[in-house]
Amino acid sequence: MRSATTLAVGLLAALLTPSAARSTPHSPMPPQDRKDYLSEGEGDQIREAYEPADRIALYMKFAEDRLKKFQYELNRKVQDRRRSEVLNNMLNAYTGCMDDAADQIAVGKERQSDIHGALKLMKSKGNEFLDILEKLQEKGQELDTYKDTLLDAIDGTKEALTDVDNALKTAAPPPVRRKQP
Repeated sequence: MRSATTLAVGLLAALLTPSAARSTPHSPMPPQDRKDYLSEGEGDQIREAYEPADRIALYMKFAEDRLKKFQYELNRKVQDRRRSEVLNNMLNAYTGCMDDAADQIAVGKERQSDIHGALKLMKSKGNEFLDILEKLQEKGQELDTYKDTLLDAIDGTKEALTDVDNALKTAAPPPVRRKQP
């Protein structure tokens, strides 16, 4: 029989352990480092891409995918009963991709990686995305169902583009390796 102290310590530890860390046969632990808006395969691609420039390119690809899916859902004739939820989730996922791409700029600068190509891609795609989002803000159908999320997506895209512009001005080129004689 366990003592009251041992039982109390075990109970306290169980309560203080985050629920994600407590694994039961019916609730496996989620994969580590996986964002909730990325599929398992996309999360694997991000983890496998070590260079910030590669990660930026992937996040931009995923952001574009989410925006295209959002537009598809918006233009579907047959409406799902969870339509509002689906539309908002797509825009939130888009915003998450843009935020994570912008976060990789700081990582690239810290590592002194060559991210200039990725920055140009991000600026080009980000401006395309911003045009689409602003058109939706002006005359998007069913705007009331996703207006707040759309505003967040526009703000996130503008912030990411500001980060790109700042990085293009301040990012030092990667160190040049000289050949040994």
